[in-house]
Parts: sequence; structure tokens; C-alpha cells
Amino acid sequence: MKKPRIYTMSFASVYPLYIQKVEKKGRIKEEVDEIIFWLTGYNEDSLQQVIDKEIDFETFFEQAPKMNPNASLITGVICGYRVEEIEDKLMQQIRYLDKLIDELAKGKKMEKILRK
Repeated sequence: MKKPRIYTMSFASVYPLYIQKVEKKGRIKEEVDEIIFWLTGYNEDSLQQVIDKEIDFETFFEQAPKMNPNASLITGVICGYRVEEIEDKLMQQIRYLDKLIDELAKGKKMEKILRK
């Protein structure tokens, strides 16, 4: 079975689009980074390495230092799918990130986005 295209896309190619999406709504890059750090366990240095090396989404999530155990609290619809019902673990992780970025762009408070 062929892998979905998103798996082979470099994280570095999508990252600026996340930032652009939230900045249009008055949010900032640092909030995008905070979401990524919370979800994946990356920090500023390790995220920059991911971007510099242009690793793909599959590797990005495989090498994530520690997926947040509260990620399972992320629910709702993104790209027409309920994130909590996605069976493919990698696709679910990608959609978790999409969902969090979407919530940020919609003006949700960080405490709610980060499921604290």
C-alpha cells in the first residue's frame, strides 16, 4: 500500500504554513512552537535541527522525544475526519498537530489547546 503523501513531505516545508496560518489570525510563531513542544517533546534546538535537516513527517514523529500522554484528549474534526477515530497512529499524530494549530488560529486559549 502506498504511503500518504504527507508522510514523505518535509516538516520544514509545512512549518512556515502553520506559522502563516496563525499569524493571519493575530497569533505568533512562539505559540506554534509551544504547541509542537507540548505535543512531541521537541525543544527549540531539536526542532531547528528537524527543520535544517528537512526530515519528513514520518521521521519527525518517529524521532519525537516523547509524545504527550494527554494527546489522546484531542478530539474533534480536522480535514473531514474525527481525530480520535483515526486508526493509523502516524496519521492521527499528524492530525493532532493540525487540530492544535487550527484551534490556535481560531483564537482558543493556550491552556485549552494544550489540554492542561
